[in-house]
Amino acid sequence: MLYYLFEYLRKTLDMPGAGVFQYITFRSALAFMLSLLLSTIYGKRIINFLRNQQVGETVRELGLAGQNEKAGTPTMGGLIIIFATLVPVLLFARLQNIYIVLLIVTTLWMGTIGFVDDYIKIFKKDKQGLKGIFKVIGQVGLGLIVGTVLYFNPAVTVRTDTGYSGGVKASTSIVMPAQIEEKSTATTIPFVKNNEFDYAELLAWTGEGYEKWAWLIFIPVVIFIITAVSNGANLTDGIDGLAAGTSAISVLALGIFTFVSGNIIFSNYLNIMYIPNSGEMTVFISAFVGALIGFLWYNSYPASVFMGDTGSLTIGGIIAVLAIAVRKEILIVLFCGIFLAESASVIIQVAYFKYTKKRFGEGRRIFLMSPLHHHYQKKGYHESKIVTRFWIVAIMLAILSIVTLKLR
Repeated sequence: MLYYLFEYLRKTLDMPGAGVFQYITFRSALAFMLSLLLSTIYGKRIINFLRNQQVGETVRELGLAGQNEKAGTPTMGGLIIIFATLVPVLLFARLQNIYIVLLIVTTLWMGTIGFVDDYIKIFKKDKQGLKGIFKVIGQVGLGLIVGTVLYFNPAVTVRTDTGYSGGVKASTSIVMPAQIEEKSTATTIPFVKNNEFDYAELLAWTGEGYEKWAWLIFIPVVIFIITAVSNGANLTDGIDGLAAGTSAISVLALGIFTFVSGNIIFSNYLNIMYIPNSGEMTVFISAFVGALIGFLWYNSYPASVFMGDTGSLTIGGIIAVLAIAVRKEILIVLFCGIFLAESASVIIQVAYFKYTKKRFGEGRRIFLMSPLHHHYQKKGYHESKIVTRFWIVAIMLAILSIVTLKLR
């Protein structure tokens, strides 16, 4: 909203300094600072409100050290993240930008699913929460919306080179290629030269005109990624500060990809896909990172609040949509490596238990407990040490992801 106000003042009154709001970097910095302040200052008030409403965590007996001390800790703290993200976005972002609209819808959609799940657990005294089938339906529904918009909306395009006849940019002396905007289902393959892969190519065997059926591949891929990443974030939210910290690191890496992909000079220099209007997502990412860091003020060990599914499902959904929008969904296995490891540990544990029970008559386990962070708790590691080490691994994976911009 402030963007439009200052744009009006610049155009109509020629107000000095109003033009600074045109710069994504300036608005991103403001969004980060405001979200950090909102999450730290108003976060305490939200925690007190949740405590007064007796919105406390019900702890299942898993035999983990320090588990009983967490009983009664306020949950639904994801409301802090959602609030501290959306307010700066509404103030500083260009709200007609299709990517911003998708991210706002994602935040509210996944936040609602998580909120309903937490509400059932707390107020209906049902530890299972929202039935899994309804969670999946919600995730698939969001995937359908996001996939359909990204595929069919005319504002979602990429620019491709048509040869170096675009002239020279005077301020940088960089030769700019002639480019055209077009609809595309291309994505990026890391560590490979000429690293673009078009989902439509999977239908090339059907004959001429196969490109118009690319949505049959693209939309299911979007649904799968959103479902997988949101569930991965949900599984990672098990000990104080783990999900919020690793997510902040992943989103920072995505922020770099988003900024350079939305900047024609950087994308040309790095020889990556230029995605018009995608740079505006940097404002959302800055607000989101500020909210996550501010939430850590209260969620770090010993936690004063838990994010609950309200936060974890929202975080996963946002990360998935960001990665898809900036055409870096294959890189999710790197910058969301912690989510992947947590999810894989559960899948492996369950599959191996069922296999051994069928073959030997009793189920056996590979991990002491899944998800993976509980395995290390069972081995006697303090949860703050586990979280710190997972953060370090997340930083290494984020750096490796960023390196793919040049290492091919």
